Amino acid sequence: MKFQIETDRAEGTGKRSKTGQRRQYDDACGAAHGLDLVGDRWALLVVRELMLGPKRFTDLRHDLPGISANVLTQRLEELEASSILFRRKLPPPAAAWVYELTEWGYEAEPIFQVLGRWAARSPLHDPTRPIGGTSLMLSFRTMIDHARVGDLRARLGFRFGEEEYVGELGEPGFPIRREPVRGADLIFSGRPSALAAAVYGKVALDELAGALTVEGDRGLAERFIDLFALPPKAPKLR
Repeated sequence: MKFQIETDRAEGTGKRSKTGQRRQYDDACGAAHGLDLVGDRWALLVVRELMLGPKRFTDLRHDLPGISANVLTQRLEELEASSILFRRKLPPPAAAWVYELTEWGYEAEPIFQVLGRWAARSPLHDPTRPIGGTSLMLSFRTMIDHARVGDLRARLGFRFGEEEYVGELGEPGFPIRREPVRGADLIFSGRPSALAAAVYGKVALDELAGALTVEGDRGLAERFIDLFALPPKAPKLR
């Protein structure tokens, strides 16, 4: 491999030029190259939304309400060019095009876990802001206290509108998949923000009536929401 040594390196901004061409940091550091890959606005969140399985373009637009169609198209093209995701057509009868992470793309999950746990300690982090279903599921995989789980075993269902997820409580890493919730021991249905309020805000389930419903063992539901805790806040300097 040929390495180039420069005495006067051009400043890498990590931004786009006036012509729209992507600029890179021009830095051999792995972290810098990681920012070259997913450092543009929305890129990392697109990866997040695909972390639990493929989605259609319209699904991504719905789950990332602040992104425009043009920017989403641009990010998807860039992430595909970087081998992080690929586009494929589902077999009939669906016959829809979806975007899916590559095997290497799925390896990015620890980035979200470390970054999420670190950022949750920020004095400025507001856990009451809106949150999507995929984000909440990934946060559960990050914040679950396996010591509290102990020998508890359960198949949990989460239904947010048309999106459904199933989590295997007691399995290593708390695996969660996007799939129908039928057969689950316990099903939470409603808004992701309501379930987040119960888990992280410790709002009583009775106070969330209308925004969150529980089907199944109520005692198991109470035990489940007690398995998580946000890390302590970092000191606020001013």
